[in-house]
Order: sequence, then structure tokens, then C-alpha cells
Amino acid sequence: MSKHLSPAIRLSLVLLVLVSVIYPLVIAGVAKLAPGGGDGETVSINGKVVGYANVGQSFTEDRYFNSRPSAVDYNAAGSAGSNKGPSNPDYLKTVQARIDTFLVHNPGIRKADIPAELVTASGSGLDPHLSPAAATIQVARIARVRNLPANRLTQLIGEHTEKPLLGLFGPETVNVLKLNVALDQLR
Repeated sequence: MSKHLSPAIRLSLVLLVLVSVIYPLVIAGVAKLAPGGGDGETVSINGKVVGYANVGQSFTEDRYFNSRPSAVDYNAAGSAGSNKGPSNPDYLKTVQARIDTFLVHNPGIRKADIPAELVTASGSGLDPHLSPAAATIQVARIARVRNLPANRLTQLIGEHTEKPLLGLFGPETVNVLKLNVALDQLR
């Protein structure tokens, strides 16, 4: 028995140190190299922090690009999806309500043209990004409300479109907070 017990205890201690001490220190070290130094990338206006770049926020006013809906009401303390399947009647009712609201605020848009991310929450409930198409479909509304040329808003979207990682991994995205901060700075 001691022939098996001693190696098992040693292996347990080695793994305990590896996964409880060494691995977290390596991850913390890598995080220090990321934007924000591991504390999160903040977005500021005139020196005042207005939000975090990687945490979705609610933008529902017609003068702003709307963000992706959140299953957790944009509460960053705990991210989660709705856990409701695509055939769940409550989920379908929620999505239909979001579609109806979007169509009221964006007249002239057909239901079939609404990108899915504008009416469905992400798995985390805190996705800060939209596709360029989801941002572009909102241009007419914002141009009308702000009395700005639509082509200037389209250009702004292009300036804030983030390319895939290494040009390969993931889709093009637009960070809604950064886009709306830039929108407020337009004259």
C-alpha cells in the first residue's frame, strides 16, 4: 500500500503547487502585458473613465449605436446567458419584442435585414461588440437624429472596425462603447 500511497501524495503535492501557484502566476504575468495591465482596458473622455472596453453596456437612446442585448442586464458581477433554447416560448417572445422595438426605432428596415446580434444576447451577456453590419444598419436612424451625413457615420464605423486576430481568427467587430464615444466627439 505504501508503494502506491507515497507516489500519489507526491504527485498530488506537485500538482497542487503547479495548478495553485505556478499557473496563476504565469497567467497574471501574461495579463500584465495586456492593455490595461490585467485590470481591464478603460475608455476615457477628458480623463474621466466612462467604461471598460471589454464589458458590454446598455445604449438604447436613438442618438447612439445600440449595443447587443444582455441576458444579465449588463451586470458585470456575473456573466451568463439566458439558458433558454431557440424554441423556448419565453425566449421567442423576448426576441420578438426586441425585433418590434428595433423596427419602431429604425423605420424602413425589414425584419429579415436585422442582424441576429441586435436581438439576441451573447453567451456571456456582456459582449461589447457588434458586427460592422449590425452597426451599419443603425446609420440612418443616427444620421436623422443627430443631423449628420450618413456617409460620415459609415466612415466612423470603418475607422472603428477591429480586424480578426492575426487576420485569421474571428470576425470583424466594432466595439460599441468606443464607437459611441467617437460619435459624441463628431462635430
